[in-house]
Amino acid sequence: MSVATQQSQQSQQYDDEELMGFAGPMLEAGISPQDCKKLADSGLHTVESVAFTPKKVLAGIKGISDQKADKIIAEAQKIVPMGFKSASVIHAMRSELVHITTGSTQLDTLLGGGIETGSITELFGEFRTGKSQICHTLAVTCQLPTSMGGGEGKCLYIDTEGTFRPVRLLAVAERYGLDGEEVLNNVAYARAYNADHQNQLLVQASALMSESRFSLLIVDSCTALYRTDFNGRGELSARQGHLGKFLRTLLRLADEFGIAVVVTNQVMSSPDAAAAMYGGNDKKPIGGNIMAHASTTRLQLKKGRANTRVCRIYDSPCLPESEAQFAILAHGIGDPEEET
Repeated sequence: MSVATQQSQQSQQYDDEELMGFAGPMLEAGISPQDCKKLADSGLHTVESVAFTPKKVLAGIKGISDQKADKIIAEAQKIVPMGFKSASVIHAMRSELVHITTGSTQLDTLLGGGIETGSITELFGEFRTGKSQICHTLAVTCQLPTSMGGGEGKCLYIDTEGTFRPVRLLAVAERYGLDGEEVLNNVAYARAYNADHQNQLLVQASALMSESRFSLLIVDSCTALYRTDFNGRGELSARQGHLGKFLRTLLRLADEFGIAVVVTNQVMSSPDAAAAMYGGNDKKPIGGNIMAHASTTRLQLKKGRANTRVCRIYDSPCLPESEAQFAILAHGIGDPEEET
């Protein structure tokens, strides 16, 4: 047997083993390995992701017919419970949710313990309000044990503006006594260059999450590329549809893997009466209603004195409207009184 043949068989064996890890229950339900591979190639790496996907999306995958899509969805929904549950069950599940510390005690208190897993948290504000600094700090604190306010998982970081700086992660790691090299190795970083690429990266993110334990996904910024890739009112509908699909995939990943999703958002000037909706501020977040409805918790960041910033809860299903101060320090986000 030739070396090339042996390598081909080993590669096929590896692919089959990797596929079995994802599609074991689907294979037992009568879905062919070829169809399971088509699903995985499309970014559907778990039975939950298949069950959550609309039929027309599955039918749009090359080689998956309408009839086959019906069968795949039916089998997936037999495995994944998607019916009604009592409120007591949901309450018990939410009581076990992990919160990831922001590095600031005051900010964590405002957020009810930190950034909530299993949902999308949006940070919006002008430049220099601390959005990227919070993201850098969270990329480290998510790796801490739960007893220290962490998520005991890795971080996925999608950067659309080129603001990612590993040196900031090292400073935060030193603060918490973590090994800097290990912290950097636990952050999977990708630079997005256009809106389509930004969407494609979520397919890769899903594959990574199915292979290893991640607790946080960061997109900084979620909307920057949409402002340049789609111009004018003529492309507004296409932009909002594309953005809505991206945000829906983020929410699916949060549900599927139980990770915290943190997205930053830019703002635009609004000198008219619409500014009254945002506390009288002449700046409002871009993305419209699509962005507003997709985000579970929306946090407005404002500049304070010196290195102090103000975080205000603009929208949340369970947190009251309130605000807290935090500071941007050499070792990441902290409380204002920590400054020396």
